[in-house]
Amino acid sequence: MTGTDSSLFMGIDVGTQSARVGLCDIKGNLICTASKAYKTRYPQPGWAEQDSNDWWQSICEASRECIQQINLNSHVIEGISFDATSSTVLMVDREGNPLDQAILWMDQRAVKEVEEIQKTNHPYLKYVGGQNSVEWMVPKAMWLKRNKSQQFKKAFRIIEATDWIANKLSGNWTVSLCNATCKWNYVSREGGWDQGFFSELGLHDILSKWPERVVPMGEKIGILTSQAASELGLPDGIPISEGGIDAHVGLLGLNALESTTLGLIIGSSNVTFVLHDQPVFSKEFWGPYPDAVIEGKWLIEGGQTSSGSIINWLVDNINWVLNGDSRSKQRILAKLEEEIDSIPACSKGLILLDYWQGNRTPRRDPTARGIIFGLTLGHDIRHLVRSMYEGISFGTRHIIESLRSNGISIKSASAGGGGVKSKIWLKLTADICDIAITVPRFADSCGLIGCAICAACGSGVYNSIPEAADQMVSAEKKILPTGDSKSYDEAFKKYLELYESTKHLL
Repeated sequence: MTGTDSSLFMGIDVGTQSARVGLCDIKGNLICTASKAYKTRYPQPGWAEQDSNDWWQSICEASRECIQQINLNSHVIEGISFDATSSTVLMVDREGNPLDQAILWMDQRAVKEVEEIQKTNHPYLKYVGGQNSVEWMVPKAMWLKRNKSQQFKKAFRIIEATDWIANKLSGNWTVSLCNATCKWNYVSREGGWDQGFFSELGLHDILSKWPERVVPMGEKIGILTSQAASELGLPDGIPISEGGIDAHVGLLGLNALESTTLGLIIGSSNVTFVLHDQPVFSKEFWGPYPDAVIEGKWLIEGGQTSSGSIINWLVDNINWVLNGDSRSKQRILAKLEEEIDSIPACSKGLILLDYWQGNRTPRRDPTARGIIFGLTLGHDIRHLVRSMYEGISFGTRHIIESLRSNGISIKSASAGGGGVKSKIWLKLTADICDIAITVPRFADSCGLIGCAICAACGSGVYNSIPEAADQMVSAEKKILPTGDSKSYDEAFKKYLELYESTKHLL
């Protein structure tokens, strides 16, 4: 370790709704943060787009605001790293200027392309659970070539948000190994990309438009350019380290790097991770992704498309009726959570299926839809809200049981994301899943902590990501199950049966 108490590391987190910037010290203390929002556009049903220039403007404004919160003369910024939403794809010219709007991760326009990829039965598909997602790079690149042919031909690079940010910071073009492996059909154990696979899909020229340098998270990719430094309000020459997908970088901020520890990031959607010592192949989850986070480890990923967004939907609608503002939304949620603690387990027979935007895993059915089952006049809004949290937790339990049924031992979890602020969510998850959950310090900012870990590693302050995570992440609290998981068993069975009994109706 070469840093000192005055060392700081900057993390840049480009999310769906805003860019956040934070500064951490060498022990992982989050010294200051700032965030700036930007807009998402929905030009057609199922489409979602953003202007990449809005990301950079928000990053610069947040950076300057963050710097104003500290005395920079008494600190040294030793390194910078970043994360962003995965599969947010854009085309740029040789100078990095966007040729069109960026296609956001949630965009669903490339459905036909996914079907065509599936028909190839290519051996590489076994590394992504048997099929690509409509969210990912390859189907989006196929769609762009077919529907935006002039821009596609003109594009110097077709990249993700992470790669664009890396170039804005360092002037260099790289691809994060994390993104390439999880979203671009790159397999390090098979030599990388397969040109034949892309040619079969009509993408014979795609490799010429992707950066050649594929870099693992935490490796130095360059230094902060003078222009970027001026716009960010920083000195130039600061080492820039490769980042990755926001949730995957957040896994580092949870220090969930042991093979029996589940990384659980809860927010508008839920993401679950296990770093396993051996590959496990199953259509019930994404992966196994070799070396995507840690060299020698296989990342196995699950997720719930809708989780906190279901709660937000209810609160937004109540707030709309009351003609309230953002502050009243917070009060409504706090009141609801306070009240539902008095409602008994299983919400008096009310069961919610959390597939409001489809099911990522283990069903892998984007057409699935949510259900509120068992309503009577004896229920009130407290039962409904508790059933929402229980239904989301049932979805997490389904993922954990799927992992265990495939031979993956899960003994504990480490949780982060905005959902850890909830007074009830983690408690119900621990009980329903019968699992102990550790919540690290700054867990709601685990992405920024993960970025700081990458920055500290790439700048040479720590020798490896595991070493940096051990030193920069520490537990704040632990939530133990109460032993009541069996009281939820029957309701969980009904939760599973609801999908099977109704999927033919869609």
